[in-house]
Amino acid sequence: MSIAVKVWLHWTAQTLVVVSATLGLAFIVSSKNRSELPHLVSWHSLLGVLTLAATCGQALCGLSLRFPQLLRISSVARLRLYHVTCGLVVCLLATFTVVLGLCSDWFQAQIKGIAWYFCLALPFYPALVIMNQTTGVHLPKKRVLDPGLNFKLLAHTGIPAPEHCSSAGPASG
Repeated sequence: MSIAVKVWLHWTAQTLVVVSATLGLAFIVSSKNRSELPHLVSWHSLLGVLTLAATCGQALCGLSLRFPQLLRISSVARLRLYHVTCGLVVCLLATFTVVLGLCSDWFQAQIKGIAWYFCLALPFYPALVIMNQTTGVHLPKKRVLDPGLNFKLLAHTGIPAPEHCSSAGPASG
């Protein structure tokens, strides 16, 4: 699949996420108003609103990444790294929002026993897959240095290297 197709699919999916989450929030607010119940009284609801705000911010960041010439952005690579990193944070926020929803009185009254523990573990699998894939593809790779280089650098500082780690080779004796 080409990069252009992947970007288009990402845009489509993320647009559906923002629209669905906003509609969900509207239905929740409407339901709370009809039931005359207070708003934003649980950790689940507070983290949900924070997650929705972060998702909308992430979408705006994605817009600036998609059209950098309109905003005169010079470092697209750096912005892409920020976008990927913030995307991981949003993914984790969404995962923990779902987990907090599983801890609600309503959900625990519906699902009991081992099924509840299965439901608790379920949101973590996609989060781990997404984090693994994203960090493997987008984040900078770790550089492996020559082991002898560290001791050469130490020599310039005047700090002696331990005898068993000397880069000069085995001592003759």
